[in-house]
Amino acid sequence: MKMSRRSAIATATSAVAASAAASLSQRLSAAEAAIGSKGRIHHSVCKWCYPKIELEALALAGKEFGLRSIELLEVKEIPTVQKHGLTCAMVSGIPGGITKGLNRVENHDAIAAWFEATAPAVAKLGCENIICFSGNRAGQSDEDGIKNCAVGLKRLLSIAEKHKVVLVMELLNSKVNHADYQCDLSKWGVALCEAVGSERFKLLYDIYHMQIMEGDVIATIKKHHQWFAHYHTGGVPGRHEIDETQELNYPAIMQAIVATGFKGHVAQEFIPARPDVLASLKQGVRICDV
Repeated sequence: MKMSRRSAIATATSAVAASAAASLSQRLSAAEAAIGSKGRIHHSVCKWCYPKIELEALALAGKEFGLRSIELLEVKEIPTVQKHGLTCAMVSGIPGGITKGLNRVENHDAIAAWFEATAPAVAKLGCENIICFSGNRAGQSDEDGIKNCAVGLKRLLSIAEKHKVVLVMELLNSKVNHADYQCDLSKWGVALCEAVGSERFKLLYDIYHMQIMEGDVIATIKKHHQWFAHYHTGGVPGRHEIDETQELNYPAIMQAIVATGFKGHVAQEFIPARPDVLASLKQGVRICDV
């Protein structure tokens, strides 16, 4: 039976559409399989954002979609992720935590004792970065805060150099999450880096926190990247997923980080708002894998 011209066109159109759909499906599958594979961003995640997931389970799941690190772990936890081929890009555990840090001379002895014991263990595990904090102002001027932090950090530099580790102070916002925290602006952190004057002390540039405090994220990264040893993500406002539900353009930010020649890690540090928290983490890795 002869096929009409209209039927022939309809059949051909259907075939082309089916072929295009199959091709698109294949491309999407290939893209999904390639998550985390570009190699220009070394992906990490902060464990504290996933309190209901055991560390080993997070390591197994994260490795499948491109994680190279799970961080803000104490030394005793690091072997758990290492047996799955991951590292800990930022080691935690410093006494005093966020609020009682290096900006008070009375905290220096406890911090120094901990660091002297911890630095060799971190080095032995093949890790490098150890997080530290300024502490809260509690009425102290920014100038005195820089002076006291510099004194405390210089006391630790010989240990850091001996074991080839880096002290990394996190920039945190004092508007929403960490009221009165002193290292709350990149210019303060950079001034401290200049006062210390060592490659063994750098900053953790938290994109979420600095968007809240000062904005101008990409320009700051371009200008001060030599002081930034590490980056954290988070959606603004709310510190949730880093997709189109928030205001930051993370692919553009990642491109700016890559353009600086950065070879360290970028860690997801958002708190998932959706029930499937691992799907949110996987999405975050994909968004940042530029």
